[in-house]
Amino acid sequence: MLFAIPFPDLSPDLFSVTIGSFELALRWYALAYIVGLIAGWWLIARALARPALWAGNVAPMLPEKAEGLLTAVILGVILGGRLGYVAFYQPAYYLQHPGEILAVWQGGMSFHGGLIGVAVAGWLFCKINKVSPLSVADAMSMVVAIGLGLGRVANFINAELWGRPSDAPWAVIFPGEAAQACAGPVGIVMTDLGAMCARHPSQLYQAGLEGLVMGAILLWLAWGRGWLKRPGALTGMFFGLYGLARFVVEFFRQPDAQFVTADNPIGFAYAISPELGLTMGQILSLPMMALGLVLIIAAGRTRPA
Repeated sequence: MLFAIPFPDLSPDLFSVTIGSFELALRWYALAYIVGLIAGWWLIARALARPALWAGNVAPMLPEKAEGLLTAVILGVILGGRLGYVAFYQPAYYLQHPGEILAVWQGGMSFHGGLIGVAVAGWLFCKINKVSPLSVADAMSMVVAIGLGLGRVANFINAELWGRPSDAPWAVIFPGEAAQACAGPVGIVMTDLGAMCARHPSQLYQAGLEGLVMGAILLWLAWGRGWLKRPGALTGMFFGLYGLARFVVEFFRQPDAQFVTADNPIGFAYAISPELGLTMGQILSLPMMALGLVLIIAAGRTRPA
């Protein structure tokens, strides 16, 4: 390999202020969550203020209720994302260290766990407020790509969740000992500092597919094609698009290190051979795609009011 892109000099902190021995910092990742949640709340409130978008030309709830939904989503994302990471990726470790399960500041969040958490929180919100769960799910599905796209950009800035070694001309030399552990000749590039390992910037692939592409499709279907009039249809499309995008990107993303063994050097969660298998992200995406297809078919059989 003759060329690779050096990782830019980016700090994971947007800014930090030190007062005595106390340091206050705002990280890009936290900002991605904040902007994504606020933008999602604003768009949902705008959609609720337009009854013509919904079934029977009646919004499922008042726009003011979007604030309560935002609170439920925040709790669902944090608790579900953390517990999902614990259950899906490192259950043995956290069984031995239960005191660290809620230590979210140490890192470790799962999108699929956060999705389950949001689903539970949203269902409780609907039950308490007596609104249609499918319509509320459609509203959340319409805007979730904003947070996903921004979060993946923040992952790139943090130089985490990088991709597999690559000889592509846009491959990036990520910092850190773990990122420089190329198992073979693929991705090796000679620099002034010696041999370095270049990898796919898979975070940016995900930002493009899960953020820009999926978000544009979902907003177009919701605002331009009347998909909110068939409860469950937009939710199904979100499940299908996200599952497909994540499944594809996993071919370029470095699997989780905890699955790596001598017989499974790549780190598949389900290994058919040392070179072939499924990652945990792909395994969790398969039922999402199936559920999305079921929801779209079921919504298509209903007559819009």
